[in-house]
Amino acid sequence: MSVKENFENAKAQYEKWGVSVEDVFQKLKQVPISIHCWQGDDIGGFEETDQELSGGIEVTGNYPGKATTPEELRSDLEKALSLIPGKHKINLHAIYAETDGKFVDRNELEPQHFEKWVNWAKEHGLGLDFNPTLFSHPKAKDGFTLAHPDKEVRDFWIQHCIQSRKIGAYFGEELGQPALTNIWIPDGYKDIPSDRLTPRKRLKESLDEIFAADVDETLNVDAVESKLFGIGSEAYVVGSHEFYMGYALKNNKLCLLDTGHYHPTEMVSNKISAMLLFNDRIALHVSRPVRWDSDHVIILDDELREIGLEIVRNDALDKVMIGLDFFDASINRVAAWTIGTRNMIKSLLYALLMPNDHLKKLQEEGNFTDRLALLEEFKTYPFGAIWDYYCEQMGVPVQEKWLDEVKEYERNVLSKRNS
Repeated sequence: MSVKENFENAKAQYEKWGVSVEDVFQKLKQVPISIHCWQGDDIGGFEETDQELSGGIEVTGNYPGKATTPEELRSDLEKALSLIPGKHKINLHAIYAETDGKFVDRNELEPQHFEKWVNWAKEHGLGLDFNPTLFSHPKAKDGFTLAHPDKEVRDFWIQHCIQSRKIGAYFGEELGQPALTNIWIPDGYKDIPSDRLTPRKRLKESLDEIFAADVDETLNVDAVESKLFGIGSEAYVVGSHEFYMGYALKNNKLCLLDTGHYHPTEMVSNKISAMLLFNDRIALHVSRPVRWDSDHVIILDDELREIGLEIVRNDALDKVMIGLDFFDASINRVAAWTIGTRNMIKSLLYALLMPNDHLKKLQEEGNFTDRLALLEEFKTYPFGAIWDYYCEQMGVPVQEKWLDEVKEYERNVLSKRNS
């Protein structure tokens, strides 16, 4: 049967539960995923220095074809976007500034250093998000930035974050949609600290100074991101979940939950509904931890489906800002973007196709038998046929056909780099 015939048969099965597939498609089209640029060049950036990656971040693998210039990175992103349904955003780090061969330190970055990114985003109908880069820098080499004991170091990073918020507002003004500017720092101790409070006081004071700078909140949305531990900060991280959850609530900032930044037994999907009760909005960085924060390409596993369900069943598609954060240098990088982003969208589609109101009613009535039975039966409903038709309607390859395009791009473009 054709994609259309498979779709019509599948559609009938979902519609018997009162699910309007056309309405589902309309909702899904409106959800932008913030696709991280750093998958394409292994978090290298384009600074006029040879600073090595630091901050407890590891990228493994040496698959050929890594982007080494802004033009190459944008070309690779364009290829990935052509294989992903919908209109999305691109998430930049400060290290992706373009300074025309001049050294500009991070505390001196200006909107003009991202003008080419903005022009490119306008051309392709994209939004942009932003992150100050508080790692891979001489002033971060001892593992502390905003919580550093040295005020001079703190001041450097405070100014960098203020400049980053201004760059985010520039994105928002130029592109007609707010930018999310997210602060994550690597600060912490490898071994058991004798004082946990003082570094957190310094971090709070630094954040207060950063957010005191006047930046239009309709153009730039501020977020703070926690972490449980990192390489070099195994025993203690200053910016813990509890710290940032409290800070975000008290200061009307978004709390960003990275799916790799928690204990392996914690599920971020289980946090979403609790956070939404006390926050107007939250943000996500979706990655796949394998025993630790290893940032594997996300797959359509149980947790990703559950994240999609928690967003959809709680009517939070406009309350959860979804970004991605994985990096794998052992496989084709364009394929990594495509696999991960398509899977994030699949999880939302899967959730939108569920009879969520009926399932909620069963739970409220105490009918746990029917609830469990239906949740399990829907796992083998013809979701794939709906996804294939959605891709076809959105003008992107159906099923694994996208892989042929990536292989052709590798032969014609990626394989010729650095040769």
